[in-house]
Amino acid sequence: MLQGKWLTAFFGIVLAIACGGHAWAQGTIKVAYTDPLSGPFAQVGDANLKQMQYIIDYINSKGGALGKKFELVPFDNKSQPSDALIALKSATDQNMPFIMQCSGSNIAAALIDGVNKHNDRNPDNRIIYLNCGAVATELTNEQCSFWHFRFDLHVGMKAEVMVRSLPKEVKKVYLINQDYLFGQSVQREVKNYLAKLRPDVQVVGDELIPLGKVKDFSPYITKINASGAQALLTGNWGPDMNLLIKAGVDAGADLRYYTFYAHLAGGPTAIGVGGDNRVLAVMSFGENVAPEIGNKEAEAFAQGFRDKHKFDFSAAGFRTIFEYLQGAVNKAGSVDPTKIALAMEDLTVKDFLGFDTRMRKEDHQIISEYFVGTFKKGVKYDAEGTGLGWATSATILAKDVDQPNTCKMKRPSAS
Repeated sequence: MLQGKWLTAFFGIVLAIACGGHAWAQGTIKVAYTDPLSGPFAQVGDANLKQMQYIIDYINSKGGALGKKFELVPFDNKSQPSDALIALKSATDQNMPFIMQCSGSNIAAALIDGVNKHNDRNPDNRIIYLNCGAVATELTNEQCSFWHFRFDLHVGMKAEVMVRSLPKEVKKVYLINQDYLFGQSVQREVKNYLAKLRPDVQVVGDELIPLGKVKDFSPYITKINASGAQALLTGNWGPDMNLLIKAGVDAGADLRYYTFYAHLAGGPTAIGVGGDNRVLAVMSFGENVAPEIGNKEAEAFAQGFRDKHKFDFSAAGFRTIFEYLQGAVNKAGSVDPTKIALAMEDLTVKDFLGFDTRMRKEDHQIISEYFVGTFKKGVKYDAEGTGLGWATSATILAKDVDQPNTCKMKRPSAS
């Protein structure tokens, strides 16, 4: 009998030592974050990082999850899939339960494949990929994965919102997008929804540009002007968005700009006062939404970031991500990735603006409200000190962006 007790104690110590190597047995819940923190797109990654840390500090002040705090661990991927996979290897070597990435659908595709292979080979050391902004439609359709959760609307959903926001008098449009998985997805989906919803609109120009390579967009503006286009539709982000619109505004082009990312860091500064009432962004959040709907708590939260960092708070969706993590970890009662993934499916969260959101089980695509913002004077909060800011032109509820999917998800046998 005594020998049995000693054996039980011995195996208990062995188990404790084995578990000690896992992040979930340690004091914090680590989230690897990989995005460009150097190179031409570094401004995007740096802005994301500061906003995430602000949000994590808030979530931790509310108790974190299971009594543990979240900890963000940044990795610079230099906008390269190979560097993102190195970050994934570092995260799994440290038994982190989550890796998060926002910028670049080509990088997202590599991470989905890398996470799938790792989790198949290492059932005792799995990891969940939290996608905070890589939005090529196929990532939750043909390439969907049980281990991948997307917390931003995909290109098809955004393209439908963009096309519905086109005024009836616009009859000729020009498309410019970045030549990689995301930009090609935007090109395809915008044309798809133009054909479905606005067959009266003619696409008078359609170009793909090399990612991050064009420094002078004035030749493109010359071609757009010559085409007779009334509006430029683009999914460009980072310097490819900022330089494109700056070239158009500087040239005095008689255009309206319909974008996915003009509201992000650097965009308002590049547009300037010349873009007054000409630039629209399909976006998950704008700082003027909260005062427009009378939500003082959300307004104070965004103002708190602005006071601390001296630039705009645009990442309300990141707070939703950590509220999903908080809810899923607490629901699972564990930081085991498989249990959390199951707990996240069909989870619903009321976001900090007060709108209902849901993580769809069948493809792990969030369904949430979205907004169209117009860059103009006369708003409560201006953007980047320009004197202009994003006034909400349209609010689209979650039920109205809920498109069908083609995902055929391979689920782990234990689930």
